[in-house]
Amino acid sequence: MEPPVRRPPAPSRPDRRGAILLAAEKLFAQRGYHAVSVRQIAEEAGVPPALVAYYFGQKHDLFHAIFTHWSGTIEERLAGLRAVEREPHDMDKLRRIVQAFIRPVIRLRASPEGEYYALLITQGLGSQQDEADRVLREFFDPLADAFITALHDTLRHEAPQADRAAVAWCYQFALGALSHHLSDRRVARLSHDACRPNDPQAAPLLVEFIVHGIRGVLAALPAPAPSPRATPRSREKRRPS
Repeated sequence: MEPPVRRPPAPSRPDRRGAILLAAEKLFAQRGYHAVSVRQIAEEAGVPPALVAYYFGQKHDLFHAIFTHWSGTIEERLAGLRAVEREPHDMDKLRRIVQAFIRPVIRLRASPEGEYYALLITQGLGSQQDEADRVLREFFDPLADAFITALHDTLRHEAPQADRAAVAWCYQFALGALSHHLSDRRVARLSHDACRPNDPQAAPLLVEFIVHGIRGVLAALPAPAPSPRATPRSREKRRPS
């Protein structure tokens, strides 16, 4: 009896949906939303343009789908923040909050699969209009609100004069420093090639820069006015007759 004929394994189907998402991330990050067409995305992904519409609908829906696909990275940052918030307050708590904010994004930027998404969230969201506003409100505003609240709760132990408005500015400045680090390439030239652009090894320096920057800003705020204290004479006047 002849042995059964073994059939070769069927070739795996290409992940065309994933290829479209990756192509869109890359082109949106490099050129901006309005400079990229659906046809260009399809060419980059190696699929017919009709397949882009089949999977995602219109271009703005594809743009939104990128952030839905990567929403786990936001949850990772929030999970890190919640872990820090459960800890008792000490002078290192601010540093741990900042680490929870920046480290996942820096790791993402250094990974082959997350490089273009990290670029998109650091430089692609600033130049879009309605498309970016929808994404910012849905995905990133809740993240920002959680970190601003945590910073405010922590910093009022050190700086009672720091209201939420001042802390919101500190958050914006920290976000700017992180975004610049992730997208900048000029540092190699400025350092005479001693520094590598987007180097994840620079993360501890960035953390310290943000921590000391926040504390420096808050130290410059005016001290809260002392609450008025009643004098014995004024207490006497208020005593009912």
